[in-house]
Amino acid sequence: MSTTTQERQDSALAALAAQTIELPSWAFANSGTRFKVFSQRGVPRDPFEKVADAAQVHLHTGVAPRVSLHIPWDLVDDFGKLSAHAADLGVSIGAINSNVFQDDDYMLGSLTHPDPAVRDKAVAQHLRCLDVMRATGSTDLKVWLPDGLNYPGQDDIRSRQERLAESLQRVYAELDPEHRLILEYKFFEPAFYATDVPDWGTSLLHCLALGDQAMVVLDTGHHAPGTNIEFIVAQLLRIGRLGAFDFNSRFYADDDLIVGAADPFQLFRIMHEIVRGDALRPDSGVRFMLDQCHNVEPKVPGQIRSVTNVQEATAKALLVDREALAAAQRSGDVLGANGVLMDAYNTDVRPLLGDLRESMGLARDPYAAYAASGYAERIAAERVGGAQAGWGA
Repeated sequence: MSTTTQERQDSALAALAAQTIELPSWAFANSGTRFKVFSQRGVPRDPFEKVADAAQVHLHTGVAPRVSLHIPWDLVDDFGKLSAHAADLGVSIGAINSNVFQDDDYMLGSLTHPDPAVRDKAVAQHLRCLDVMRATGSTDLKVWLPDGLNYPGQDDIRSRQERLAESLQRVYAELDPEHRLILEYKFFEPAFYATDVPDWGTSLLHCLALGDQAMVVLDTGHHAPGTNIEFIVAQLLRIGRLGAFDFNSRFYADDDLIVGAADPFQLFRIMHEIVRGDALRPDSGVRFMLDQCHNVEPKVPGQIRSVTNVQEATAKALLVDREALAAAQRSGDVLGANGVLMDAYNTDVRPLLGDLRESMGLARDPYAAYAASGYAERIAAERVGGAQAGWGA
């Protein structure tokens, strides 16, 4: 028996109430392009202020209770103190991101570098991230590597894969039972001839070799033009190896824009596969995270907009009449099946999400609520002096 529209809406509300979206600490810092890092008033000066800004997003959306850290950008003397600060503000520390792309020693690679001493240094950096995880209660070590080649013959491609496998195994061997290593991939940049982890297949091969605690991270901006990202989502869910998303949006390459800014329909298609694969549940093992650089827009509102865009795409995916879709697919009704998806996508879900927020004791419009809160004006007045946090700091 097909479900009614009201039944789908009720089910969607329950699922949306349980959804969580993790925020990146670096999105609250100054950022820009390769040419210029732009400064804004009130930008955090340290990780404690980054966490405070992230807590504002959670305060107004109700679905962003975790903050990812980037090491060494977010190094502090006392991570227990930072975790307690986060808890006081109603959030917690999420994934720990390793940084091996801003040290001169890594010019020719980190975990794949030809020099064993440099590889040892890169491994040690990841082990330091594990110490941060233990101090903060984090369970995910997120690894993105800039390693690769700019020119044919620069290094041996196969040897780099062997070095990568060995280095990753050294890190993996130090994981605690509750930890995961989640391995990201990127089509290109900063390596332009051959990136060492360029696609989901390479990431997956290394994860399968490592063991059950290794999962793939999918960044929605890290693919060649025209790539069917939802196909990748379906495949990784099918074999239980999709560990996390880095949600952003791109027009040309790794633009790191507000989620859904370039192609909201793609975001809907991705979330449709998430719902289809029953991966929206909090215990599914799939973490939904943002990864963005707010170059020209204000930081906290930019994150709020991304969170609400993910919520809207998720709500539309939850409203798909799955019985009607399956029936159309079985009968070969091509236009009927597509029409079922389009009916859900074209639904205005903002009233539904407004109802959800009201039921959580929140304002119906989190963006407007933040603007009216006075927080932006307060931090602009208070955060005077000191060095603002920025890309690479």
